[in-house]
Formats: sequence, structure tokens, C-alpha cells
Amino acid sequence: MLAANYSTMRTKFKEYCDAAVNNDEVVVITRKNEENVVLLSLDSYNRLMKSLRNAEYVAKLDRAFKQLEAGGGQEHELTETD
Repeated sequence: MLAANYSTMRTKFKEYCDAAVNNDEVVVITRKNEENVVLLSLDSYNRLMKSLRNAEYVAKLDRAFKQLEAGGGQEHELTETD
């Protein structure tokens, strides 16, 4: 996940769009005194919408979030792959 403030986003818009499309990055755009917004590729958006339409998957996600909020879950280190 990448993050950029509004001004940086304006000057590097193509770079962030390319990262979203080519690297499947999600870009959080932070705005002073306003809600943040998210930039993602159309493909990522379509996959997200497809997942959310699957009621069983949504229920599983809901259970997982509740488990995490109750203190469940495990922390894992992320590793880079080539």
C-alpha cells in the first residue's frame, strides 16, 4: 500500500496510476482536514466487488474481523519475493 498527500498525488498522478495498474498497488490519498480516498486499478476494484457480492465470503471476513477485535489472530513477518 502506498500513501501520498493531495499535493504529491497531483504532481505524480501518472506514477501512482501506473503503480496501481502495473503493481496492483492501493494508493491512499491523504487530504488535510478531509476524509482520505483510495486509488486502485479497475481490475482490483472489480475483484473487490466480486468478492463482496459473495455472501459466504463476506460472512467469513466478518467473523475474522470480530476475532481480531477480540484479541485473536497472529502477527507474521512479511517477506519479499523476487
